[in-house]
Amino acid sequence: MSVAHARMGIQLLTGLMLLAWPFLIWFGLTHNSLHWLLPLMALLLFLRFRQTRRQAGHNRVSLLDEQRALFNGVLSDKTSGWHGPLLVVNTSRQFSAEAFTFDDIAADAFVELFTSGSTGQPKRIIKPIARLDCEAELLAMRFADRLAGCRVVASVVPQHLYGLTFRIFLPMALGLPLHAAMLYYAEQLAALSHDHRYAFISSPAFLKRLDHRLTPPPVNMILSAGGMLPWGDVTQTAAWLNIWPDEIYGSTETGILAWRYRQQEEIAWLPFPGVHFQPEGEAFRAFSPLIVQQDGLLLDDILQFDENGQFRLMGRRGRVVKIEEKRISLSEVEQRLLELKGIREAVALPVSRGGRQGIGVLLVLDDETRQQWQRCGGKAQELTWRRSLLPWLEPVAVPRYWRVIDEIPVNSMNKRVYAQLQELFHDTP
Repeated sequence: MSVAHARMGIQLLTGLMLLAWPFLIWFGLTHNSLHWLLPLMALLLFLRFRQTRRQAGHNRVSLLDEQRALFNGVLSDKTSGWHGPLLVVNTSRQFSAEAFTFDDIAADAFVELFTSGSTGQPKRIIKPIARLDCEAELLAMRFADRLAGCRVVASVVPQHLYGLTFRIFLPMALGLPLHAAMLYYAEQLAALSHDHRYAFISSPAFLKRLDHRLTPPPVNMILSAGGMLPWGDVTQTAAWLNIWPDEIYGSTETGILAWRYRQQEEIAWLPFPGVHFQPEGEAFRAFSPLIVQQDGLLLDDILQFDENGQFRLMGRRGRVVKIEEKRISLSEVEQRLLELKGIREAVALPVSRGGRQGIGVLLVLDDETRQQWQRCGGKAQELTWRRSLLPWLEPVAVPRYWRVIDEIPVNSMNKRVYAQLQELFHDTP
């Protein structure tokens, strides 16, 4: 069932402000342009305005003012603070069994999204609504049986493509109830009613913070995207919720590309139907029904394919630096670190100190290794790590600067912003 033909199922949406979601999408699509509603900003205002408009130092209305030239107006359930063109949406807590009939969606309708990636600079992405409809159909083909009877809850925001696709379009395509309320904490997930079964749309950033002391909710399916889910977090999530996570590979630019269901660590990614990859040097170009560009899109990830057409992610292109005339792959440094016992996550960066450049690493350790690191002293542990890396790396590639932290900082899209990570090396502990 396509999204365009599933609008009769909108009455299934539950919770405060829920009926406004399809209206937000429909309004822009039937008025020839979504410039009346810039999804990134207006939806963000719609969801968060009540909580954030009075917080010092972070004003959502200021963000709207800053990008005023990019849209024509705002749809919201609040009026305070915004002085531009505004349509106020009245919503109700009451469930309505009445079905709504909307006008047909314009064939050339599109939405605009922004992605920051690892640079921190917003990049405008145009997504035709027909491609989003196709994406929902591909997902429905893969997951419809497992999602049957579930209510959709999420810890990811809907103004990014992952949240928009999985929180809004997919439930609409399958006629599933979805919760408007965002899950920010594991306690909210654990507090879900046991009268229903749930599909949980999440990310590695949330799953790594699950509190396994809480009572697990009745979750039938977990979907994770936005970054790699470390194997340790996969097993801990499965142990708590008694179900293994499904992982989605893709990007805002490409849409969904591949999927995997890991019950053991070394499971390759399986491309979705219609997706194929063409080698281009050390890189690959992706083609799919969701990609508008006729020549496909060049991926930043390095893929390694097996004889079955499945692949593994082997790091990122372009993460090569030159130190003392040696080309150093930061992805390889990270991979070698992750092979060492007790290291759960690793980020390698070039760091300059006193006119000399070396490799710095940020590490997240498991509990046992962190206790050992604290007990024995950081310098002794760093020496052990260096010795373990020397058989695999050039001496100049062995990290010189080390930081052990609780978690790797990410932005709202679960992406690492390397300029921010560099700041963690500014002060010597």
